[in-house]
Amino acid sequence: MEIGKIKQTLSDAKVYWKRPMPGRYMPFKEIFAYSFGGIGIYFLIYCVQQLTLSTTNVIIGNAIGISPTKVYIIYAISIAISFPATAIRANIIDNARSKQGKYRPYLLSMALPACLLVVVMVMVPYEKIESQNVKALIVLLFNIGFQFFYMFFYESYENLIMVLSPDTQERANVLTIKSVVYSMAPSIATAVLPLVAKVATNNDLYDMKLYRILYPPFAILGVICSVYIFANTQEKIVQARSHVVQIKFLDAVRAVAKNKLFWVISLAGWIGFLETTYGNMLQWCYQYHNTKEDGVGAGLYTIITMVVANANLWGMLAAPFCIKKWGKKAVLIFTNALNAVILFLLYPVVQAEPPKMIVYIAIILFGNYLMSSFGVILTPAVNADIRDYQQYLTGERIDGMFSTVGLIGTVITLLTSGIVPAVYEKVGINENILSSRASEISAITGKSISEVMNSPYNVLYINDIFKKAFVVIVILSVIGATLNFIPYFFYDMTELRQRAIVKVLKLRAMFEDYGNGVLNDKDIVDAIDVIEEAQSMKNAEPKDIDSFKKAVKSADGKAAKKQAKKALKDAIAYNENIEISKMVNEEVEKFDREEWKLRLEEAKRIYANGIDGLSDVSDEELERAMANAKAMPKDTKKHREERSAAIETARNRKYSKKAIAKAGGKIVPFDNAVFEQLFAKEDGNLAALTELETEISKAKKAKDKNTESKLKAKKAKLKAERKEIEVLIKKATDENSYYNRLAKPYIDAGKLIVQAENYKHYEDIKAMYDDAKARDEENRRLEEQEAKELEAKQKEMKQQLKTEKAKKKREQKNK
Repeated sequence: MEIGKIKQTLSDAKVYWKRPMPGRYMPFKEIFAYSFGGIGIYFLIYCVQQLTLSTTNVIIGNAIGISPTKVYIIYAISIAISFPATAIRANIIDNARSKQGKYRPYLLSMALPACLLVVVMVMVPYEKIESQNVKALIVLLFNIGFQFFYMFFYESYENLIMVLSPDTQERANVLTIKSVVYSMAPSIATAVLPLVAKVATNNDLYDMKLYRILYPPFAILGVICSVYIFANTQEKIVQARSHVVQIKFLDAVRAVAKNKLFWVISLAGWIGFLETTYGNMLQWCYQYHNTKEDGVGAGLYTIITMVVANANLWGMLAAPFCIKKWGKKAVLIFTNALNAVILFLLYPVVQAEPPKMIVYIAIILFGNYLMSSFGVILTPAVNADIRDYQQYLTGERIDGMFSTVGLIGTVITLLTSGIVPAVYEKVGINENILSSRASEISAITGKSISEVMNSPYNVLYINDIFKKAFVVIVILSVIGATLNFIPYFFYDMTELRQRAIVKVLKLRAMFEDYGNGVLNDKDIVDAIDVIEEAQSMKNAEPKDIDSFKKAVKSADGKAAKKQAKKALKDAIAYNENIEISKMVNEEVEKFDREEWKLRLEEAKRIYANGIDGLSDVSDEELERAMANAKAMPKDTKKHREERSAAIETARNRKYSKKAIAKAGGKIVPFDNAVFEQLFAKEDGNLAALTELETEISKAKKAKDKNTESKLKAKKAKLKAERKEIEVLIKKATDENSYYNRLAKPYIDAGKLIVQAENYKHYEDIKAMYDDAKARDEENRRLEEQEAKELEAKQKEMKQQLKTEKAKKKREQKNK
């Protein structure tokens, strides 16, 4: 940020501290509270995250002292419990309304329970509990509490910004500030940990005393900041209830089944789970392999952890430039492959065990963190491409389905998470080895036998077990990293193709809007420009890029080289536009191709026969449709996708016939008006409940017990009515899903017929272009004028407020 902009922001903050700038919704006081209050919030979040069950959690495994296998068992139970817990939370948040807002009440009410859970969990005297089963049960119960109270608290803070301002850009600006500020909390906590351990626990990072000292104040700070945020923010809007018909799991799987990109990215994560095994190496090395002769002190360890974590920043900064230069696929493959190589470098280090081994490990992990941090930028970019591709394939934007199918990943994670604990047990991190070598560990550490027996991980003080464990960790991490990058070779969405897909989606949307009578000027202008540019490049010949590159090399002088580079850049852009134009022209002209004519004729036959025709069709007709689909060309990627879609349609017809026969031979069309009626009832019920809450609050203040009792009876009746509505909505959802599954060929045929009809009207739409462009340019002019007027108004108000402030100062001075 430039110095001038910083000064301007500080100046604005003084003036607009308690009131928002014209055209904005959040005063600076509110922005400050939400962002800087987030530091305290994230201290509490940090504590909970460190205490949350996972198979590699060092506090639960190393400090509390639960064996890897038992940790996995309670982790599996907690995952199973998380499904209903998530549903309960979602239901409460969606249906509860308060005069304080949608999220603020939970930020306030759930902070204290989450804080108490943290404080009590670390205060439990685990060292006095001999039974691992009892320890495991205690940890599980606390984690069940976290799933409810903490997740309410966390989601309330993260989602609060959505109701603090309805302005998208303002929300984005505040989120940027918040993200930079709150990251201070985990950084401070991580840095303080070894320094306090040096004073309080003789450098023992796995002594619960350390967490009893640090976590309570961290958690209490979170509660204080939640009160501060609650007191200094105000929800501006009540989020509209978005009535989305829920998608059944199997329907979601069917919808994304053909999206290869989704499965490639998911598979990379699922089979690469071993890569993160190295996560505790630095801390384990400091704790268990840190002798006075060749170890490091608490201060140096703090610096090491901060430097390694700092690698994330450079990866995130470099990622956009690398993606622009080489593309997402190349960056994905390179960074993940290099990660595997970097992790392999740990092997000779661990085998050699050089003095101050932790420093060598830190240097290698810096490279690992650097490569891994590219994923922070790559992941959302790739996910956006996947969703665009899904819309391109199916014609529907079904983002919610990806979350539904993502449940597969949760189950797979649950299954694969057992591998690492099993390996830990095998290399010696178990109670039997601990018992047999307890005296040896006691001699090494100076701890009493009872202290040694507190955690199976204490066997890592024995050098041969430590070395064996580290070697296995490195091998597992390298295997995981290698498996992780292999699927990316099958990720074939190039930046060029993605740009072409976006243009195709634009023109599809324009034709659909034309059919629905909701065209707007900007869409007309954008889509017609895309089509006309593509048509003009239909016979264009690509330029010889090699000759332009040679011209850059042979250019003499700075000006000539600059001009040659510009010519090269323009030539590359020209060739890219030719490739994009091919996809656009294929889309616009697809109904002129023979294979699409056949598909359209088939769609018309299916639609003309009605829903009953899905079951009346002969097996011969279905086989003929499948043969026609398989006969479609597959010489280009576009043609292969079209052929695959046609084969899928033929399969759906076969499925529909069998399913309808199984259901009794008849299928009744589903009336979507049912949802409109039910949602209207639900909204009415919600409005009545919200109004009742206000009336009950007034009755309480007036101490009118009789009125309060009557109102509460009404509330109970409305709640019962709401449950009945929810049952009916679920029933309608199931019926709608069932109908869409059985009638899919008929529904898809209708969509294709409508699309073909809309595409015929290109010339009609083109005739609107000149008028639409004139109106669009006028709208842009008015928007720019409005922005300038708003800026002038902001300056005027700022000057006025400054004048008023100066006047008040003079009046106070004169008094």
